[in-house]
Amino acid sequence: MNSLKAGILGATGAVGQKFIRLLENHPWFKITALGASGRSAGKPYRKAANWVEPVPLPESIAGLEVRECKTTNFDDVDFVFSGLDSSVAGKIEKEFAASGIPVISNAKNFRMHPDVPLLVPEVNPDHIDLIDRQEFSGDGGWIVTNPNCVVIPLVMSLSPLEKVYGVESVILTSMQAISGAGYPGVPSLDILGNVLPFIPGEEPKIESEPLKLLGTLEEGKVRDAGFSIRATATRVPVRNGHLLSVNASLTHKPSGLEEVIDLFENWQSPLAEHDLPSAPSRPLWMHKNNDHPQPLLHAEEEKAMRTSIGRVRVDDNGTVSFVAMAHNTVRGAAGGAILNAELLVAKGKLTPAAERSPG
Repeated sequence: MNSLKAGILGATGAVGQKFIRLLENHPWFKITALGASGRSAGKPYRKAANWVEPVPLPESIAGLEVRECKTTNFDDVDFVFSGLDSSVAGKIEKEFAASGIPVISNAKNFRMHPDVPLLVPEVNPDHIDLIDRQEFSGDGGWIVTNPNCVVIPLVMSLSPLEKVYGVESVILTSMQAISGAGYPGVPSLDILGNVLPFIPGEEPKIESEPLKLLGTLEEGKVRDAGFSIRATATRVPVRNGHLLSVNASLTHKPSGLEEVIDLFENWQSPLAEHDLPSAPSRPLWMHKNNDHPQPLLHAEEEKAMRTSIGRVRVDDNGTVSFVAMAHNTVRGAAGGAILNAELLVAKGKLTPAAERSPG
């Protein structure tokens, strides 16, 4: 297929830089426009951005002129990825969708909007049909979002349990890497040799977003999953990889530990038939060693797009306890959004702008 022309909103920030790194040499998408704030507009990207990715800035990007994030400056793209901060993302993303430019967003602003897909492709690919209900979009524009970076490994691991046993309630503690705080992250004197037992704004997202993701699409609307989540979000001195300790109370009791392990090991991704460039071959990996998974050892597996599970236990009441982990800035942010875009292409929802234009 011919490459779709992609713009990046918030291109100078940490998420925007991750988009640039992951999209270099992508077989389906080509970056043709970079957007940032007015103070960066007009500068070549190499001067506008403090490049912090651990690879050289691609030469194909370094000389691109940064544009202000206005729809009139992006009339030459097929769609945009948004790495905008939530303080500005809502207004800008809505304007782009209304102008006919599809938006695939990492920001939180539209995640819980009833007509916007909150998407993890291996979990709820059918939710992309919500696009057709969006009243603020026009001329082929729409918004699709990916969830909070903790929520992705959570729903990836809960989805098989929910389908087979049903879930009644979940209690979890997240141990979140410092890169999740953006750049430059957390002050060293706060985090070195320490654990911060509270991350402002995180727990409400962890407790609400999975219910939409694991909900069912009925008559064009999502009916949220009917269980409760109680989350404690902590920051730990780890560079990349969010680790979760999860206790899931199930509606139907498993026969034993081996049955649950077999469920995780034999889970099949619904993406296999689509051959998506960013999709991991084994998106869910069951570790049997008691000291796995570990962020340092496993966060980068499958190009940092895998969810790892370990420490699975089943008590006498049928409660399943386990540890889940995924790379927070790749699978939990830019990489997840790119995978969303790939699924939208495969489903015929994301097409060249010329094919969407009236007449």
